[in-house]
Amino acid sequence: MSANPSTPPLDVLTIGRCGIDIYPLQIGVGLEDVESFGKFLGGSPTNVAVAAARYHHRSAVITGVGNDPFGRFVRREMRRLGVWDDFVVTKPEFLTPLTFCEIFPPNNFPLYFYREPSAPDLELTVDDIPMDAVRESRIFWVSATGLSKEPSREAHHAALDVRDRRQYTIADLDYRANFWKSEEEAHERISAILPKVNVAIGNREECRIAVGESEPDRAADALLEAGVELAIVKQGLQGTLVKTRDTRLVMPITPTGDPLNGLGAGDAFGGAVCHGLLSGWSLEKTIFAASTAGGIVATRLECSTAMPTEPELLETMRTFRDEVAPNVKDL
Repeated sequence: MSANPSTPPLDVLTIGRCGIDIYPLQIGVGLEDVESFGKFLGGSPTNVAVAAARYHHRSAVITGVGNDPFGRFVRREMRRLGVWDDFVVTKPEFLTPLTFCEIFPPNNFPLYFYREPSAPDLELTVDDIPMDAVRESRIFWVSATGLSKEPSREAHHAALDVRDRRQYTIADLDYRANFWKSEEEAHERISAILPKVNVAIGNREECRIAVGESEPDRAADALLEAGVELAIVKQGLQGTLVKTRDTRLVMPITPTGDPLNGLGAGDAFGGAVCHGLLSGWSLEKTIFAASTAGGIVATRLECSTAMPTEPELLETMRTFRDEVAPNVKDL
């Protein structure tokens, strides 16, 4: 790959978590009984960048790794999956984090984060931010968990300030309780970035933390009142509610099959939102694509390497268009 990924500008630049997902190869049993595991690239913003790369967009991640074998794997796997690793910094004082999960389909996937005393991605400083790339990328994607600790929080705000709400600046409201001291702190920190972004994506619980509302319409309205221009509220099996100042859209789920591991669905959703925005798709087609991508990945074990290509995504959308989004004709 070119040595200078910021020329021409990136399509998608994300910031935040990376690491190793250690997922059990035995389904429906606790970790104490698992006998073998798979090792995958992980971390929500990293998965979103991988999803964008699968759609042939130029993507990169601002993140950190340790000076250890897992850190080397992260960088190598990013490159293999088409994601620039030029903005991955090494923090030798900390180990590259691991995430274990248990898989109890259809909807129970406990996560266990190994990120103590800190993780390299939470040790990002202002000096680690490639300001020109942040300013110029077509999409800049921020995950709320990066606000949970200094110096990462300051680095995120510095990036958002130089970005200056350029279209599209997207906040993933991504809330993990064990990253925060309290819900009150999470609310204070997450709500503070809403005036700095123009798109916000979250489930009902994440909206409750961000704006104090979990009822979908009220949550979307509160996000709009905070300065967001496009509010996307994921409602699980009830589908997705989307609002702008003058539009309200409800998109049902795409019934792609029985879920195996739902942990990557949100990242697939986000990657498809990026693809739709970059491709100039209608809002309805974009959210249909996002819902479908999430459904596809939920039927697979891993996250990053499970992301669909555009041909697979469009073919699945055609299969379910009549029952999910009959008004979307251009597939």
